[in-house]
Formats: sequence, C-alpha cells, structure tokens
Amino acid sequence: MNNLSLLKQEFLDKIANVSNLKELENLELEYFGRRKGKLTEILRGLKDLSEEERREQGKLANQIKQELKEAIKEKKGKFQVSNFKFQNEWIDVSAPGEKIIKGHFHPLSKIIDEISAIFEGMGFEISEGPEVETEWNNFDALNIPEEHPAREMWDTFWLRQNEIKNQKSKIKNNEKFLLRTHTSPVQIRYMQAHNPPLRIIAPGRIFRYEATDVSHSHTFYQLEGLMIDKDISIANFKAVITTFFQSLFKKDIKLRLRPSFYPFVEPGFDVDIICSVCEGKGCGVCGEDGWLELAGAGMVHPNVFKAVGYNPKDWQGFAFGFGIDRLAMMKYKIPDIRFFYSGDLRFLKQF
Repeated sequence: MNNLSLLKQEFLDKIANVSNLKELENLELEYFGRRKGKLTEILRGLKDLSEEERREQGKLANQIKQELKEAIKEKKGKFQVSNFKFQNEWIDVSAPGEKIIKGHFHPLSKIIDEISAIFEGMGFEISEGPEVETEWNNFDALNIPEEHPAREMWDTFWLRQNEIKNQKSKIKNNEKFLLRTHTSPVQIRYMQAHNPPLRIIAPGRIFRYEATDVSHSHTFYQLEGLMIDKDISIANFKAVITTFFQSLFKKDIKLRLRPSFYPFVEPGFDVDIICSVCEGKGCGVCGEDGWLELAGAGMVHPNVFKAVGYNPKDWQGFAFGFGIDRLAMMKYKIPDIRFFYSGDLRFLKQF
C-alpha cells in the first residue's frame, strides 16, 4: 500500500512538469505500458499475495489507476485547447463573418435579361426554338430555297442524318438537319402555331461555320424580332428599335437605316449605330468606320407569309435580327468578342 501511495505521488509530480503531448504519451507508457509499466507491474504482482491482501491492495490499486487516468485525460484536454489557441483568445461572437464569394452573371446573360425586359415592356412575347433545325425552317420557309444564291451568306454546319436521334416528330427521308444559322426559324415555328396579330422576340444561340476575329465568332447569340398586324410600316419599326436602343444604353442613340438585301424581307435594310467604343472616331470593333452594324431588318416578304399559311393581302409586318454579342460589346465597351467565351474569371468578375 505504501508503494502504491509513493507511486501515485511520483506520477503526480511528473505530470505537473509535462509540457507537451509527446511527453504526456511517454509518461503514460512509463506507468501503464503492458510490459514494463510501473503500475502494470504492481497490478501483475497482486497474484502472489494472500487472498485478503489481494482484495485490499487490489481495490486501492484500481482506485489509484483511475485517478492517474483522469489526471492524464485532464492534462491532454488542456494541451488540445492550447493547440487551438482558445485558452487565451477572446472571440467576439457578434462580429460579422467573412463574406462568401458570390458568383457572377455572365455579361451575355445580363444583357439578354435586360433586352427581354425592355421588349416585354413594349408588349412583345418571348419565344424559343431548338438549336438543331430543319432545312425547311432555317431556309425554305424564309424564302431561301436550295438553289437560292443567298444561301451562301450563311456558312452552315450541316448534320449527318444518322446522328439525329430522339426526335419527337417523324423524320422524313429527304429532310436535312443543321445547327441553326439564325434565330429566324423561331418566327416560322411561332407563326405556324399562332394567328396574327402578334409581336415576339426570340433570343438564342446560333452557329456559323466561319473564322473568329474581334467581332466575329462561330458560336454567338442573336435576337429575332417580329411584329405583324393589319397596318404595320417601317415607321413602326423605327419607333420600336429607337425606343429599344435608348432604353438599353440609357441615352439618345444616333442610328441609321441603310438599304440592304435579305431574302425574307422586302424592302430590307441594315441598322447601324454610332460605335460606343470609339464614339464614332473609328476603332477595331467598328472597322475604323465609326458606325457598327447591329441589325438586319425589313418588311416580312409575302412568300414567308404564304409558307406559314398567312394571307399576305390581309397581314403585314416587320422582322429584325441582331447580334446580342455585338450589342454587349457596345454597352460594356468590350473590344473583343472572344472575351465572352474565354472563361477568364478576371473578365467575368467585372460584371
């Protein structure tokens, strides 16, 4: 019993001077090790005592064992608190936490939302269509039959017939598919499903088989607009497009209409605005001209009305289409269209 008391006091003196977890582990091994632990050897020697002595000293030995184990546990807890620097550190729980880094809307997403809101405010409905289109919707119904020379204006990605899968509608044997070259097929699909009067816009991604530069890309976004009623004129179009540009750029915008040819409109014209990057002085974006072409437009061709089942004697209207990417370049003063598709976070974080 005397040996147990001395052992306990010896252990308590040593643990008081322990300064780290490694020393504590060594001390625990010294007293509780299976082979040569000091307390372990005493417990192992109890078998040589008489039954009465074994009962008395065994009870005391187990009691001291528990006390030493508790001392080790308490010491270990202090070291863990110290390691996490909580012992002498004051924490202000009322202080605001660190801000979570938020994601950014892509500039094209932002401008599409803004464009849609402006046209919705003028009574236009938003319509969408598939990116994989039929030749008829993309060309024939828009007064561009196969032999028409205007087809060369659109550098087309044609698709192999056996690669078109999971189509909801039956595919005709002679029907050809492509990645749409403009969003104009959306107006064909909409007119086939709705009766006039109507006014819609159709924002979406389109594809052209062409080289890229500061203002051109093989994949970009376009917006199609269509307005049909009994008495629609070019004056209505100019009022709509002027209101749109002024709302988007939040200032008066100087624009001009230049005569141009598009098979699906007659007459047709291009819509130019003063380049906002160089303010009309000339730069790489506008080709040193000072003006930037943003839209093609015109009065809907009678053949387009006939293709969708409208009587051109009863209805008339205008259609227009412009590149959303170019519009974003003007609004945000971005000098190269390729920035939109670079995935560079330094660029995206600006929005």
